[in-house]
Amino acid sequence: MLSLLFDISIPAQEYLRVYQGTANRVLIRSRDGRTVSLPARHLQPFLTHEGIRGSFMLRFNEQGKLLDLRRLP
Repeated sequence: MLSLLFDISIPAQEYLRVYQGTANRVLIRSRDGRTVSLPARHLQPFLTHEGIRGSFMLRFNEQGKLLDLRRLP
């Protein structure tokens, strides 16, 4: 199992583009410099009135399939 740690800060107004249909993926740079294109729908559970902010861990298998995404304390 592979994992990435990343920090993200997306204002609510920017995430609104997902609902408007003009965006469906979020480009994320991990702490170690790797870049991942993540479907925006996976971040929706973490959306607040302020947007999406915090540190996260993304776990995926050898084929690149998402296994788990969670916010870190």
